[in-house]
Amino acid sequence: MGEHANESWYIEGVKKYLDKYGEVPPPWAYVENSHPYSIGWRMGGGEGFLMILWEWESQQNMSFDEKVAYLHRYPAPPRWYQWIVDFLWEELPYDMEVQDYIKYFERLNELGFKLSDQFEEDINREDLE
Repeated sequence: MGEHANESWYIEGVKKYLDKYGEVPPPWAYVENSHPYSIGWRMGGGEGFLMILWEWESQQNMSFDEKVAYLHRYPAPPRWYQWIVDFLWEELPYDMEVQDYIKYFERLNELGFKLSDQFEEDINREDLE
């Protein structure tokens, strides 16, 4: 278990998502029209949600295939595909450039995530939170 597993804010927060979804959903289900690089993910409610998500995910000990199935339950907008790559392939370097993700986007297509050709357009939208 992670560092927050026994803290009341985590226990209460995860219970809310378990009651609603049966699991903690990925970020785009928490805030539908959000941009993955929004400041909202680094402070406030978004930051708290991500802390709950990462703690919960660390406790699940999901295999690669279980992670893929989890993500398919919540179809992602293409702007979240970099996040999906990082979620599935945890060993990747933190400082990858956009072009480094291309081969992983191809692998996402093979796994049934078929919108990687729309990533650039979607990530550059200006109408997102």
